[in-house]
Amino acid sequence: MTFQRIVIALLVLIVAALGAVGYFEWKMAVQVRTMKAFVEGYVFNEAVMACEQAKSSTPFKWNGGKSTSIIGLNSVKLDKYNVSASYTLVADGVYCDYDPIKRKAEIGSSFLERE
Repeated sequence: MTFQRIVIALLVLIVAALGAVGYFEWKMAVQVRTMKAFVEGYVFNEAVMACEQAKSSTPFKWNGGKSTSIIGLNSVKLDKYNVSASYTLVADGVYCDYDPIKRKAEIGSSFLERE
């Protein structure tokens, strides 16, 4: 009888621990989404201005574009210590990658091929 009580108590503890882990994971995911939305909103105006002013053979026109979309904030881990961020916008089929750290826009470039 004692063995059964111990097994049931362990099972209840395992279920409670899994529930707590799921709850904390959900709370962290909500906080990460909120922080990402804040950063994207903060970077958006700078990205549009930099992309429209970037020199390229194909002009980037966000404010006059017929088809515009935001790909969003992306990051690539280049090595163990360096993470490169990019905010990507698309206007009328023209891609623009904006680097919020360097505050530089590149039109028609692939983010993964940047330096």
